[in-house]
Amino acid sequence: MPRTLIAPSILNADYGRLADEVRAVTEAGADLIHVDVMDGHFVPNLTIGPQVVRAIRRATKIPLDLHLMIEEPERWVDQYADAGADIITVHAEAVVHLHRTLEAIHATGKKASVALNPATPLDQLRYVLDLVDMVLIMSVNPGFGGQAFIPQVLEKIRTLREEANARGLDLNIEVESVVQAGANVLVSGSGIFAEPNYHTNIVRMRERAESGLRRSALP
Repeated sequence: MPRTLIAPSILNADYGRLADEVRAVTEAGADLIHVDVMDGHFVPNLTIGPQVVRAIRRATKIPLDLHLMIEEPERWVDQYADAGADIITVHAEAVVHLHRTLEAIHATGKKASVALNPATPLDQLRYVLDLVDMVLIMSVNPGFGGQAFIPQVLEKIRTLREEANARGLDLNIEVESVVQAGANVLVSGSGIFAEPNYHTNIVRMRERAESGLRRSALP
């Protein structure tokens, strides 16, 4: 059973106190910090750039999980790697040469991840799966937090976990708060930042997730 990792999304943090918020969830037991980078073109929202990522890097020592929701992400790999990202996620829908981009991420010494939108089939990454450290299965259409979960992605998660296991791949599958289907990295924004006790929120989320994994493993 893969270990459940909790990744607070700073999309729901108080940006006026961002460094304090990052330190607080780090001390509360977060495993990763999930950073959504949006350019206003690939998705209809605009967030942050490399300088803010640099500031986040200074506020914590745990891995930064960078989600690039931007056009031509391959042009920005080096800058975000230099800014302190540990995992760099690019969207299959935004990259023309996915194989080349994954190799470019690994060349910086960072882990490579691919995101798939809800309507994007797994066939988009089957031939590069051996180059991928993590897959982010989008359970909502990208761009804004607080959207309703799209249940059809559950089958996609199950199929990906089965294929990774069959190929003997040590693959992390990242998603927003779904584990029973095979995801083991949970991204949560409002589920952590909306309530003041971040430690309690993280502990409860991890307990619920691992309880669900145990139930799903029963014959």
